Amino acid sequence: MDLLTDLKHLLPGLGHRPRYELSGTVALVTGAADGIGLAVAHALRRRGAKVAAVDIDADKLAATASGRPETLPIAADVRDRAAMNQAVESTVAHFGHLDIVIANAGITPPPATVRSIHPEAFDNVIDVNLTGAFNTIHPALDHIIAARGHVVVVASCAAFSPGAGGAAYMISKAGAEQLGRALRLELAPHGASATTAYFGIVDTQLTHTALDNDPLGPSLEASLPAPFRHRITADDAARTIVDGIERRAARTIAPAIWQTYALTRGIINPAIDHYLASHPDLHRLITDIETRSLKTPPATDRPHTEETS
Repeated sequence: MDLLTDLKHLLPGLGHRPRYELSGTVALVTGAADGIGLAVAHALRRRGAKVAAVDIDADKLAATASGRPETLPIAADVRDRAAMNQAVESTVAHFGHLDIVIANAGITPPPATVRSIHPEAFDNVIDVNLTGAFNTIHPALDHIIAARGHVVVVASCAAFSPGAGGAAYMISKAGAEQLGRALRLELAPHGASATTAYFGIVDTQLTHTALDNDPLGPSLEASLPAPFRHRITADDAARTIVDGIERRAARTIAPAIWQTYALTRGIINPAIDHYLASHPDLHRLITDIETRSLKTPPATDRPHTEETS
């Protein structure tokens, strides 16, 4: 490949593909009972798609799907590989085909350092946010290829942000980013495509739990420059995802302030890390996080019905 002559194929938005018509498609969405996943399901239905809505919370899922014949509710845990295999099979059996998969289910753990996090809690974050995305996508790929369809991996701007106090989440989202990038390349020869979705702070219940209701949350949020603290709604995030599917975009990023950071992170991140490593406010925050988390018993069974960043 000549990188200069083929640059338009390498940079997002410069190449052109025909619009992917969503009307009549079938999409499987995880984390669909609340937050971004629920908003994505609504957005897809408004554009004519049918939805297999997957979530661990069976009661909430049933309530959101009630009275919607174009929605198939499936109670399943993305950590359970057999359950996700069955979810794909049930979707195809019910609707006749599967065109789109959106791996959205995720959890945000309480603040903890690498030193202080309970290993069980670390495993749970990876199991839901990264392995859960694989478990969602892998059994669907033959159907996606047959339909020349599309996959969305919901990563996060946390994939390339400073990780102090939240390394488990950042690691899981960096892995999800690479999963999305690999799928983009591996599906291309088959005429299918993939998007990696990145969000800053999304105003969902998980955000309220992680930032607003946690005494350490404001300090964590304050570690971001003020423009990056702007919150978008779940509907904003869903619209970004669904618009990206229609464009078969390689990636989507919202809010827009994060786009420049994403493109220049290789230059910016070393400077940010150097600055934060010597900043007394971060030193105090790390001390506070470790003081609390080293005294707190593990809690691994947190719900994963939505995605935050």
